[in-house]
Amino acid sequence: AVYVGGTQNLTLSGALIQKTAGDASSTDAASFQGVNSAVRVYDNATLNMDNCVIESSASDATGVFAYDGGVIKMSDCVVTVSGGGAGGVQVAGGGTLLGSNLQVSSASKAAIRSDRGGGTIELDGGTYTSTGSNGCPAIYSTADITVSNATCTSTNSRAVIIEGMNSVTLNDCVLSGNDQSSKSGSVHANVLLYQSASGDAKEGTSEFTMTGGSMTCASGAMFYCTNTSSVVKLQGVTLMNDASDDLLIVGAGRWGKDGRNGGNCQFIASQQVLEGAISVDAISKLTLSLTDGSSFTGSIGGDGQVSVSLDANSSWTLTADSYVSALSGDTSGISLNGHKLYVDGVAWTN
Repeated sequence: AVYVGGTQNLTLSGALIQKTAGDASSTDAASFQGVNSAVRVYDNATLNMDNCVIESSASDATGVFAYDGGVIKMSDCVVTVSGGGAGGVQVAGGGTLLGSNLQVSSASKAAIRSDRGGGTIELDGGTYTSTGSNGCPAIYSTADITVSNATCTSTNSRAVIIEGMNSVTLNDCVLSGNDQSSKSGSVHANVLLYQSASGDAKEGTSEFTMTGGSMTCASGAMFYCTNTSSVVKLQGVTLMNDASDDLLIVGAGRWGKDGRNGGNCQFIASQQVLEGAISVDAISKLTLSLTDGSSFTGSIGGDGQVSVSLDANSSWTLTADSYVSALSGDTSGISLNGHKLYVDGVAWTN
């Protein structure tokens, strides 16, 4: 409906933009390049939008798409996407999308989404809601995505998926997910950090950073790292798991080559309350750092390599026998709570 290229710099204010027909002839072109979107900006063009309403119901017709150097700047806009195979607001191929106070809903793919070639998304304020089933998180990242002061919800899928060498940073957000994955070998989790090896994302470290706000998990573990290296940083986040006591799973899953598809996770907690079980399988690694008055009430199990460090103001209260490869820092904050802690196979005493 709106197609901006070249080096144009245009503004739309108070516009109603509707794409009600015209299904995509190529799902790859739609997902990777934004062809068939309701709004598409590419080739170093810039589109400024304020107080606009964007509605898209055709198949593979994303709401708003920045591609190949295109820049979209949005404020106080409403984006509603109901067609199959389509996301809400998206970048790929190096596009940039900057938004404030957006109301975005998507019924098939992520409300906030990126695809092959990545780019940058920065959003402040608003609500972002995904209602589709498998593969419809609130945020899907093959890019660098930052969201602040917003509510991000997935009613039937994971809250966040990060693939490969990409990142999601959340500041003072309310995040919730309800993973209903039904594919064989699926592990339910709220935040997935992984590498599919599909070519959509470069191999490297997936990064999830959340400061303030809250995250609610309605199905499975809070975090799951598989077939990739990852860094998880939490500071002052209220974590609520309504489904299980699993905090973190690091291990092989349905992606990658058997025997080589474990996870390698660095988990850094600052001023953070953590509760639940951590599991690390034999081909995986975890480094857990508790800093700045963080507390962990839970257990660590599995046959993987696990290193735990605590600073002088942090604590760990065991809820079951636990197993680590290395323990460092100020261990006075460890309470066995009637259980045993094994460090490199030897029972530890404080």
